[in-house]
Amino acid sequence: MFFVQLRFAANKAAAPQFMEAHNAWISEGFADGVFLMTGSLAPGIGGAVLAHNTTREALEARVAADPFVGEGIVSAEISEIKPGRVDDRLAFLTA
Repeated sequence: MFFVQLRFAANKAAAPQFMEAHNAWISEGFADGVFLMTGSLAPGIGGAVLAHNTTREALEARVAADPFVGEGIVSAEISEIKPGRVDDRLAFLTA
């Protein structure tokens, strides 16, 4: 499982111009079964993605394809999480 932190960068002001393409990128991640959750980082510092069912290399390529990343609107940091103990509702993450 991976946690992707997308922090606003120097070109943050261009976000509205690329929002539709960024949202399409998010939709594709869910459709492909890779994204479990996306959301905003409060207070307005960027966004986050919880991903699974992928390799680090494939996720790095997917994140690089995010228009927000490509346009310098956000910088991305990927952290891998190796679940040790999970609630029963999240047992699929340890399979």
